[in-house]
Amino acid sequence: MAVTSLKEYIGVPRDTVANFNGKQLVYASWDRHLLFAAPFLTCVPPGMKFREWVEGPLTALIQPDPDAKSVDFSKVEWLKSNQAFTPNFEASLAENGIVHKEQIRFKTPNLNSLFAGA
Repeated sequence: MAVTSLKEYIGVPRDTVANFNGKQLVYASWDRHLLFAAPFLTCVPPGMKFREWVEGPLTALIQPDPDAKSVDFSKVEWLKSNQAFTPNFEASLAENGIVHKEQIRFKTPNLNSLFAGA
């Protein structure tokens, strides 16, 4: 449907990193785990160590999945921007190149119990 504007429309994005008081949004998806219909959203400081992000918010968010207790994060396959990614667990999110609204995907080989095609 066509829309006619009576005056120039100027969109103002409200989700820029400047509006998050020193924090940034980081999305996480657990591949082949269909219990979760959409990526998780975390609002965390860019200076947070990758290990703290994994052991804190990410671990808490995946707990409802039956496979969660079996995840060995040292064996997880990580993707950033759909490319293979080897994070430095002792470096910050920023030092790992993780920016505002970045999506991190992770795969857990042999833990695919909720994937219909496994």
